[in-house]
Amino acid sequence: MEQRASPPVESSAPNPQRFSEPANPILRNRGFNINYRYLYSLQDAKIFSGVVKTKKRPYTSLVRQRQAGDTRRRIVEATRQLLETEGYAGMTIEAIARRAEVSAQSVYAIFKSKAGILAELLDQSSFGPRYQELVQQALSTNDPEARLRFAARIARQIHETQDATFDLLRGAGVVAPELAKLEQRRECVRYDRQESTGIVLRESGRLRLDYQSARDLFWMFTSRDIFRMLVRERGWSPQQYETWLANTLVQTLMKPKPSHASRHRKVRL
Repeated sequence: MEQRASPPVESSAPNPQRFSEPANPILRNRGFNINYRYLYSLQDAKIFSGVVKTKKRPYTSLVRQRQAGDTRRRIVEATRQLLETEGYAGMTIEAIARRAEVSAQSVYAIFKSKAGILAELLDQSSFGPRYQELVQQALSTNDPEARLRFAARIARQIHETQDATFDLLRGAGVVAPELAKLEQRRECVRYDRQESTGIVLRESGRLRLDYQSARDLFWMFTSRDIFRMLVRERGWSPQQYETWLANTLVQTLMKPKPSHASRHRKVRL
C-alpha cells in the first residue's frame, strides 16, 4: 500500500528569505543593514515603519479626583473627631492616618503638616455649599449696592461657621500661635476673594474714596474681629450684625444715586 507523504508543517519561526536586500544600490553601498527577523515579527504584528508606537489610552481623571477629594474629607473628618475626643495633643499625624484609614505618608503628602489640616478644616467649615451659593448669587448682579449687601450676608455666613470651628480648636487646646497663623491666613484669603466686588464698585463710578482705600475699609468692616466684638462680646444677633454691616458698607463706600431731578437739571444746564 502506497504511503502518502504527510504535508509539510509550516514553521512558525521567522523566514529570513521573506525579505530581500534593499533594491536601492545607495542603501546597499551605505551598509544599510536590516534585521530580517525583526522585520518579519514587525510585519506579523502589523507595526509599520519599523517603529513601535504605543497608543496612549485616554485617561479620565474624574475618578482619581473623586478619590483624592474623598481622602481629603476623611482626613479632615478624622481630625475633627480627634480634636473633640483627644484634644490637640492627641491629634497626631499617625492617629489621624489610623482613623482616616490612610497612610501617614499620604497625610503628609496632602497637607504637609498639622497646621495644613487645621487650615483645611477651617476652609471646609467656612467656604461650604451655603457660602458658594451666596457667592454665585452675588456674582449674578453688577449692581454695586446689591453686591455690598451680599457681602454683608457672606461675611455673616463665614464668621458664624468659623466661630464654631475656632471654639472647637480652642477647646481642644490648640496653642495661641497656631490659631494666630490660621487666622492670618484666613484673612489674606478673604481679602483676595473680595477683589471682584471691589472692581464692580470702582467701575460703577460711585466710590466715595480711592479704590485702594475702599478695598481696605471693605476688608476691615467685614473682618472677624468686628463680628466677634459685636456678636460675641456685645450680644448682637447675627441678623442685627448683617443689617448694620450692609448699611455701613453702602453709606461708607458709595456715593448716593443721583436723583431724577438732579439728572434733569444737569441735562438742562
